[in-house]
Order: sequence, then C-alpha cells, then structure tokens
Amino acid sequence: MTEIVLFHHIQGLTDGVRAFADRLRAGGHTVHTPDQFEGRTFDSLEAGEAYCSEVGFADVRDRGLRNAEGLPAEVVYAGFSLGVMPAQQLLQTRPGARGGLFYHGFADPTYFGEWPGLPVQLHAMAGDPFYEEDREAAEAAAAAHADLELFVYPGDAHLFTDSSLDVYDAAATDLVVERSLALLARL
Repeated sequence: MTEIVLFHHIQGLTDGVRAFADRLRAGGHTVHTPDQFEGRTFDSLEAGEAYCSEVGFADVRDRGLRNAEGLPAEVVYAGFSLGVMPAQQLLQTRPGARGGLFYHGFADPTYFGEWPGLPVQLHAMAGDPFYEEDREAAEAAAAAHADLELFVYPGDAHLFTDSSLDVYDAAATDLVVERSLALLARL
C-alpha cells in the first residue's frame, strides 16, 4: 500500500494524532509520525504556540523536514495544522512525492514554489478561525488545480480530527478518514 509521513499539530504528537495514524494503518498503509516537539505535548493551542515561539516556528518546521530525510522519497506527505507546513513544503519540493493530505491548514502554494500536480486533499471546518486565514489560498488553489480536493465540514473547531481533544468530532473525522483512504487507494 502507501507510505505516509504524518506531521503533528501545535499541541504535539498527541494520543489523538497517534489514533488517527492508526486508522490509516488499519487501511493497510505505513504511517510515520515524526515528533517535531521531541516528546513534548501541550494542553492548549496557546501553550503549543508559546513553545513554538520560544523555539522558533521555522526551526520547528525544519525539524519536520529533517525527520523526512531518512525516509523513502515516494511517500504521501500529511499534516495537521502546523504540520501542514513541512508536509506541503516536502510535497512541493522533494522529488518522488506521491500526494498530500492536509488537515486543518494550507499555505499559499507560491510560498514553496510550483504546485506539483499531485493528488492532494485539504480538510477543514467552515467556521474554524485558523482555516479562515487559509481559506482564500485554499479556494484559489483548488480552483486552479483539479488534483486538489477541498473538503469543508460544518462546524468551527480547529483540530476536530484529534480524538484526545475536547473539540473532537467523531462523525466528521470518520468522513475525513474515509475520504483520505479513498485518495490513498487511488495512488
């Protein structure tokens, strides 16, 4: 099946991120979950943001890029929110990428160069204030690239796919996993 590198969000490599990875593994895929925070997890977005500010957001992203160096080039890059940054950068710049799964975030593709013309899915909630910052770039990229599927769910939670957080939405996450597995089956 497919090999995936899944980068965690700003609260770290939580049990919910691990559980999501396990659901992809149950679909027959190999999923790597590098830890950009070196074992730290945080109880809130704000605490994770404070840590990233202290370390440096660019350094956190660079940790993700370095974590991918030892892995095969022919992988799907995936990320939750903060983890979308290294995932998208690798998708757009590392030869051999097979596709992308971006959860709760997206960056303007011009930030990393040319769009690679690979299958990509973006999943977010309509009222998520963090997705609001990415909406224009996401919608423009989806309109310009038929290979980018944009899925927007009802609600306003940011990290709704993380079962270890209070904002977890089981029904929406089931649909995210179903759609993610469908993309992976096409590769």
